[in-house]
Amino acid sequence: MSDSEHWSIQDSAALYGLDRWGDPYFSINGRGHVSVQPQGERGGSLDLVDLVAELRGRNLGLPLLIRFDDILEDRLERLHAAFERAIAQYDYRGRYQGVFPVKCNQQRHVVEELVSCGHRWNFGLEAGSKAELLIALSLLDDPEALLICNGYKDRLYIETAILARRLGRQPVVVIEQPDEVDRIIEASRSLEAAPYIGVRAKLSSRSTGRWGSSVGDKAKFGLSIPDLLATVERLKQHDLLQDLRLLHFHIGSQINDIAVLKDALQEAGQIYVELTRLGAPMGFLDVGGGLGIDYDGSRTASAASTNYSLQNYANDVVATVRECCEPNGVAVPTLVSESGRAIASHFSLLVFDVLGSSALPASVPSHRNDEPLTVRNLRETLATIQELSSSAEAELVRLQEAWNDALKFKQDALAAFRLGYMGLRDRATAEQLTWACADAIASRLPADQTVPEELSALRGALAGTYYANFSIFRSAPDTWAIDQLFPVLPIQKLEQRPSRLASLADLTCDSDGRLDRFIGEGQPKTLLELHALEGDEPYLIALFLSGAYQEVMGNLHNLFGTTNAVHIRLSPGGSYRIDHVVRGDTNADVLEAMEHDPRALLERLRVAAEAAINNGKLRIDESRRLLDHLESSLRQTTYLQD
Repeated sequence: MSDSEHWSIQDSAALYGLDRWGDPYFSINGRGHVSVQPQGERGGSLDLVDLVAELRGRNLGLPLLIRFDDILEDRLERLHAAFERAIAQYDYRGRYQGVFPVKCNQQRHVVEELVSCGHRWNFGLEAGSKAELLIALSLLDDPEALLICNGYKDRLYIETAILARRLGRQPVVVIEQPDEVDRIIEASRSLEAAPYIGVRAKLSSRSTGRWGSSVGDKAKFGLSIPDLLATVERLKQHDLLQDLRLLHFHIGSQINDIAVLKDALQEAGQIYVELTRLGAPMGFLDVGGGLGIDYDGSRTASAASTNYSLQNYANDVVATVRECCEPNGVAVPTLVSESGRAIASHFSLLVFDVLGSSALPASVPSHRNDEPLTVRNLRETLATIQELSSSAEAELVRLQEAWNDALKFKQDALAAFRLGYMGLRDRATAEQLTWACADAIASRLPADQTVPEELSALRGALAGTYYANFSIFRSAPDTWAIDQLFPVLPIQKLEQRPSRLASLADLTCDSDGRLDRFIGEGQPKTLLELHALEGDEPYLIALFLSGAYQEVMGNLHNLFGTTNAVHIRLSPGGSYRIDHVVRGDTNADVLEAMEHDPRALLERLRVAAEAAINNGKLRIDESRRLLDHLESSLRQTTYLQD
């Protein structure tokens, strides 16, 4: 690694992968701050550190979720442009018409923004529950936009979709379970009207990664081929086959390998052709979600990446569907995708501050004349290590031997303490000397030689913990639930070489509440390179690409609620405007969510305070201060404040 005086912002961009996953929205400016280009290559840039400072000046405390609506619009533009290029390249005689799966981010301002930005493309929505259907029906006012109705459906769900056609909406009720056919038949008979109907097929094509269970015979949703044929026959018997317009499949939320998509498209394309031969008018092929995000910038088929580009994806969808349809004399369908992750991930990031840090005590303690033999042995071991270098393989062997000795002497000290032969001060000295030995060994390990695993692990063991003002379970639950990788890095001091290795611990009283998997070169790393904390100077870190699923899946673990959120738009001249501010939960909000009444809580404490006053244990002014603190706490955010 470069000397600190030669460190550059290019070094930081490479270290954190920003030049791989951040393009074209995130970079580092000359001040060593993360810079945001919400409109990509079209220009306009915001210094993220300055933006956060100005938002904090508006009484928006950290942690702070910043949503860049320009990025949301730019993602839509790129998606449609990719399909338009593919359609032109392959002379495809159909069109692309996407939808946004509301489950990715149900926040009102987000869905409203997508509907508004997507109007020029007749961009629609996908709902997977009755509540999401209500959101979509109320916001989607474009009569040409599709409203894909997925998920489990009861009679009310289906009737709502049927009646929505009379409002000028274009709902498509997708049959995903065999028993939904009869409900559609009954609702259509009762209302003397039918919805547009779709069918979801269970594909046999293989899939990979975390969401491989989305396909195959054991998939949660979809019709097997026998069920699909039975559904067509039932619809035909009840004069509803003419309303069967769409075939849907889904092979996972993040497709890592483009070969998986190609196989699925070929299978689905042939199913589509066969449905037209059975008499269904069809017209739409919904390829589902799965358009992936390259979280680590590696461009591989790993769980955190994709081995294809957006244009590769669009080209394969268009070309494969055409190859299936045209030789069979079937008109190509309108192509639909539910690319929620690809649309929403980039536009949102979380900024949080570091509250403090801790590390193992590796400094050498002062010598005392009355130290026991075990402690003296550790001092001699440390002196031996300090005389060694890493220039020869033999020295590595001696470093390993010295570490074995240090561990043995540490165990001797612990045994003596347990038996009462060693005091607490001497035990502390023994532990400190052990870690001083580890630190001395780690500093002597060569970078260009194979190092014994036990010694190479010392760097990680000596690493510190930075305590961060946020909740993993609220703001990045996938890091805990499925080991999802997100880009994480400091947003300042990037012109300086980081001098610390650390993991990040959140505010929750839970050992799982930590970030200890970060983007590395080739494979994830367990520690993040960070800068030393300097007094009261704020140290800000951001978690990127978190706009899909994280907000809506976050929970109230330890009663840490939603964070403050703000919607930013670029303005002419390089400035910005704040379109929306969404205040985070207060302590009163989360208490009420758990069915606690804040007023009753205060009253109980007031009564307790009065009793303490009467018993002479509390003065009146102290009681007033206590109750003032309690009332103030109820109004405050659930996170720590300055």
